[in-house]
Amino acid sequence: MKRFLLGLIKKLKFLPQPFYVKVYYEYYTGKKLDLENPREFNEKIQWLKVYYKDPRLTQLVDKYSVRSFVKEKVGAEYLNELLGVYEHPNEVDFSALPDKFVIKGVHGYNWNLIVEDKSQLSAWKARLKFRKWLSRNYYYRGGLEWAYKNVKPRLIAEAYLEEIGRKSISDYKFFCFNGEPRFIQVDLDRKESHSRRYLGLDWTPLPFRDTDYPPFDEILEKPDNFEEMLRVVRKLALDFPFVRVDLYNLSGRIVFGEMTFYPADGLLEFVPDSYNQVIGDYLKLPAPVDQG
Repeated sequence: MKRFLLGLIKKLKFLPQPFYVKVYYEYYTGKKLDLENPREFNEKIQWLKVYYKDPRLTQLVDKYSVRSFVKEKVGAEYLNELLGVYEHPNEVDFSALPDKFVIKGVHGYNWNLIVEDKSQLSAWKARLKFRKWLSRNYYYRGGLEWAYKNVKPRLIAEAYLEEIGRKSISDYKFFCFNGEPRFIQVDLDRKESHSRRYLGLDWTPLPFRDTDYPPFDEILEKPDNFEEMLRVVRKLALDFPFVRVDLYNLSGRIVFGEMTFYPADGLLEFVPDSYNQVIGDYLKLPAPVDQG
C-alpha cells in the first residue's frame, strides 16, 4: 500500500509546487506542513524550496559551476583537482584518467562513480550509468528542490581524495544560518560503518542527533586549522538565509565539498524532537524571491 501511495504521489509533480511539497512532506514525516507559518527546521527548508528562488542557487548546487564561486570567494587552493568536464558519456576518455578518480553528475545528489582501481572498471557499464544520470532532472526526483531545476546536465572527473588512517574521508558539514555557522555535522567511515555526530563550534558534542545514522563513540580531534575552516565557511555562506557548507580536511589541507540548501530534501529529523524547533529558530526566513 505504501509503495502504491508513493507511486501516486510521484505522479502529482505536474501540480503547483506548494501543493506537491505539502503532500510529499506529509507522506514522509506524518506531519502537516503549514507554509504560511513554518516553525521547525524542515518546515522552513520546505518554505525555501517554494519561495526562495534566488538564481544564484542554480550555480551553487552545480558541482562544476560552483567552482568559480569558490575560487572568487576563498581561492582556487580550496578546490579539488578537476580532471575533466563532459556533456556526453562518450566524451569520457578513461585512458586519460589516473588509476584512481571520481566522476560525478553535477546536476544532482549521490550521482558518483568512485574508481579505486581503473583496471577493474567496466567502461560500458560506467557509460550506461552516465547516460542515465544525464537523462534526469534532479528537481523531479524527490521533493522538488528548486535549485536543481535549471542545472545543465554534465559530468565532471575529479581527483580521488584519501585520508591517512581511514578507509573513507571524514566529512565536515557546517550548518550556516544567515551567513553564520552554528554547528557541524561530522560523518565518519561512510564505506563501512557510517556514523555521525553533531558538534558545536567549540567542538563539544551537542545533545541531539538525527535519525539517519548512529553517533560515533570515538573522541575526534579538532583540526589544527579549524579556525581557517570557519573563515572559509563564513565567506561562502555570506548572504544566504541557510546553507550547509561541506569541507574535507586532509592532513591539514582544506578541500571544498559542496553547498547544500535542502539537507536530506528537508526531511532530516532530529532527536530529541524538540530540537527540530530549536534549530528551526536559527533560520530567519527572508522575503520571498521568485525566479520561476
